[in-house]
Amino acid sequence: MTEQNGRPRDTRIDSAVLSAAAELLTEVGYADLTMAAIADRAGTSRPAVYRRWPSRAHLVHEAVFRDADTSAVAATGALETDLRAVVARTVALLTSPLARLAVPGLIGEAAADATLNQRLLDRFAVQGWRGLDGHLAAAIERGELRPGFDGGVLLEVVIGSALAALLIRGPDGLTDAWVESTTRLLLDGLRAP
Repeated sequence: MTEQNGRPRDTRIDSAVLSAAAELLTEVGYADLTMAAIADRAGTSRPAVYRRWPSRAHLVHEAVFRDADTSAVAATGALETDLRAVVARTVALLTSPLARLAVPGLIGEAAADATLNQRLLDRFAVQGWRGLDGHLAAAIERGELRPGFDGGVLLEVVIGSALAALLIRGPDGLTDAWVESTTRLLLDGLRAP
């Protein structure tokens, strides 16, 4: 990362801060995580941290999801298989060890922070499933999917279902059986008559 004016940012600080945030999140949990402790662990100053991330939630979001798989879901030509991959990817993102610790706090803070909310939406809706609209268009052409279906709504339903299950069942409740059951339920609503 570089600033528009001035000298380039030291990427070693960025990396140290992200690593420190992940380590401390594991040690103390989201509620007790502070920017001061993160800065101390990273060997930098609080102003250096705040120049990069405006809040703890923004920093934790990046630390938790920095290594997340946000590549495009490969199209297989079968709606059921592609949809199962989207559901499984959502589960994987939300149940990683760091996400288990951070997601409940991030959801709470995102409700009051429009920029954080947008970053979370972008992470899940845009970065996580590039090409989904093309997969859906191909499924419509094959006659598997009702015409006019909105891919954004599909993602909202998948993400919302996974979040609700995460809160109700806990992270260990989002099993392969849950992925299969959710995929089948979604397919019943998606398929062309």
